[in-house]
Amino acid sequence: MEHITLLLGIVIVTALVFDFTNGFHDTANAMATTISTGALKPKTAVAMSAVLNLVGAFLSVEVAKTISGGIVNEDGLKTEVIFAALVGAILWNLLTWLVGLPSSSSHALFGGLIGAAVMSMGWSSINGGTVVTKILIPALAAPLVAGIAAMLATRLTYRIGRNTDTKATAKGYRVGQIASAGLVSLAHGTNDAQKTMGIITLALVTGGVLNPGANPPMWVIVSAGVAIALGTYLGGWRIIRTMGKGLTDLQPQQGFAAQTSAATVILASSHLGFSLSTTQSCSGAVMGAGLGRKGGVVRWSTATRMFVAWGLTLPAAGLVGAGAEFLTKQGPWGIAVTAAILIGGSAVIWALSRRDAIDHTNVTDDEIGGAAKDAEPAGVVTTAIAAVSPPPVGTTAAADASSEDPVKATISAPTTTTTGAMADPARPATV
Repeated sequence: MEHITLLLGIVIVTALVFDFTNGFHDTANAMATTISTGALKPKTAVAMSAVLNLVGAFLSVEVAKTISGGIVNEDGLKTEVIFAALVGAILWNLLTWLVGLPSSSSHALFGGLIGAAVMSMGWSSINGGTVVTKILIPALAAPLVAGIAAMLATRLTYRIGRNTDTKATAKGYRVGQIASAGLVSLAHGTNDAQKTMGIITLALVTGGVLNPGANPPMWVIVSAGVAIALGTYLGGWRIIRTMGKGLTDLQPQQGFAAQTSAATVILASSHLGFSLSTTQSCSGAVMGAGLGRKGGVVRWSTATRMFVAWGLTLPAAGLVGAGAEFLTKQGPWGIAVTAAILIGGSAVIWALSRRDAIDHTNVTDDEIGGAAKDAEPAGVVTTAIAAVSPPPVGTTAAADASSEDPVKATISAPTTTTTGAMADPARPATV
């Protein structure tokens, strides 16, 4: 610790700020279900998620090692490059939070790091093989695998409970949703908290404090875990609200299957050192669960807008990171200007968010109405898959009655929105 310079200290603090934004940005992945169904009160839900994120941060360091020693070449990497990368990631996280866009914090971090490294040392500084195998391939495979798993799990759940009464089992599935939401939070801690650990470890290596290939020190693990837990506890209410009106409407059985499938994929990837997006994994699982029930509808226009937003995250954060690195290369005054841009931009975004404040007291207001849910008919893919899916528990009449029951789980996966859309929750989201 005694070798940490002022610049290195600034980078460490900035990394923890990113970790904090990551926490409240991704709270919705785990807790939108339990909040929207009333299984847990909003503050209770985010408190539980925060604790489990903290616990998950101590379970593995494989992802941290991928970040600290895999994406970019450490030789010649300067500490200010990491600072520039974090600036790009934080500003993108805050901007997407402002408009309620559940984008990938992971890809924002990767984009910022790649953009800053390329600006500093050229494309040769990027380990293309690692980027492809441990970032790009998981980004494509994770939502697909989670979606298929959730679809199969949903079908199995309905088949097992086909002779039971829907209302009688709703309470049990609600408890299951709480447990599966906790599992997603635990998995999020094992994956996303480690990304900050890896960035801090990389900064310590570039500053000569640690040797290349070293594991994150315990104080790095603790600080990263605490930062993401605090961010989670504050709750990303704007994104949680957005996730209440997105891709599909899920009953309790589907919500349980979706969250369990997503958590399994995230935990497996953490064990293998794959740094995937929890947002994409959870979204894929929700779509799969929506297709797993006969009559389920996935709104593909909303899904398309979400996919476009995902595709923009890495290059957008990369451009900001590259611009920030261009400034930091100018010397101390450039670093000071970059820091001022980060602070000023964050302050402006925060001020804008207060115009339409969303917190635990109003996050469940204006739930999806009939008009919003019926705005888009089932597409060809949805109709084809739903036709061969098992029917809901009981008769059609019973299923219809259950859909009106207050314990029905209504959750939607991430959608893209604009600031204007946040003011009118019933209005379709646009990018």
